Amino acid sequence: TIATDKGLPTNALYGLAAMMVKMLSETRPGRVVVAWDAPGPTFRHEIDPEYKGTRSATPDLFREQSVYFQPLMSAFGFVNTELPGYEADDIIGTLARRASEAGEPVIILTGDRDAFQLVDDRVSVMATGRGVTDTTLYTPDAVRERYKIGPELMVDFRGMVGDPSDNLKGVPGIGEKGAATLLQKYGSLDEILAHAEEQTPKRRESLIEHADTARQTREMARIDTDAPVAIDLDDVPPLDFGPERMDALR
Repeated sequence: TIATDKGLPTNALYGLAAMMVKMLSETRPGRVVVAWDAPGPTFRHEIDPEYKGTRSATPDLFREQSVYFQPLMSAFGFVNTELPGYEADDIIGTLARRASEAGEPVIILTGDRDAFQLVDDRVSVMATGRGVTDTTLYTPDAVRERYKIGPELMVDFRGMVGDPSDNLKGVPGIGEKGAATLLQKYGSLDEILAHAEEQTPKRRESLIEHADTARQTREMARIDTDAPVAIDLDDVPPLDFGPERMDALR
């Protein structure tokens, strides 16, 4: 563990700072908003109380550093925001839609593949990988190359595949390749379920038995792009790395 001379662990802070430096150098954004999950349940917990129920407790070393995450982002000149009852993804989706509709290009930096549903001609996703600064930029074409379907089908895709990290159950026996093949053929989750009888016996049984689960998972994975986010994009200041900013970062 990396730590200060007083014993405070800094590995997560270092990783976060390194990621921001890489993002700034590669994308040269005009301004940056950082969305955080607010404490407490969200509207998704009302749909399924077991949502994210499989996640383990936050390690102590991480929690010790977490109090410095938002101040570090402020030091970069970014604007922090959160919204009770919603997830960071919903804030990101809402602000990305607003910016896109205003004609501004948007890059979303995230490790959550659900964000691929937000990708369009103005919105791309810089997806983080295993390493701290290992990223891949996803445009609509890159999403299609990776998943063989477009961003508009990613929610239906998630409905079938599920997401173990969020305790979202999909359709047993249907993985990413199978889901993509079915979506290419039928065009939507609803059409796939409507044609369940045409599938192989095992797949037919799984689709019929888990149809409601697939629909619920799809709705849980759908990012709300019309959340009541109070922040106005015009109030987000442009980045300026002058002497004051550099002093704050040091």
